[in-house]
Amino acid sequence: MAENVLEINDGCFEKEVIQSKKPVIVDFWAPWCAPCRVLSPIVEELASSFGEKVKFMKCNVVENPVIPTKYGIMAIPNLMFFKNGSVAHQIVGVESKSILEKAIKNLIRED
Repeated sequence: MAENVLEINDGCFEKEVIQSKKPVIVDFWAPWCAPCRVLSPIVEELASSFGEKVKFMKCNVVENPVIPTKYGIMAIPNLMFFKNGSVAHQIVGVESKSILEKAIKNLIRED
């Protein structure tokens, strides 16, 4: 995993995501998920580009079932965009880098 994308778990979600001063993008994934493996390098590239303005986190839904259940995650990959502790946007499935960049810019612009 890239150093700009940090692994998050059920225990630290509140502190790292909900209480974050910066917007946070959480990539909900699982090791067996082929589309997740396709999306992962795109998220890592975006983390390198936008890491100063947005926190990028990954949550393994197999090892951490509480948070995905709380947010109704039914399909992965699933990117949830958090701002001020609330979900501001969500993208389910694999999307192009340009679509994800646009979503991130919209998240930042709302500041």
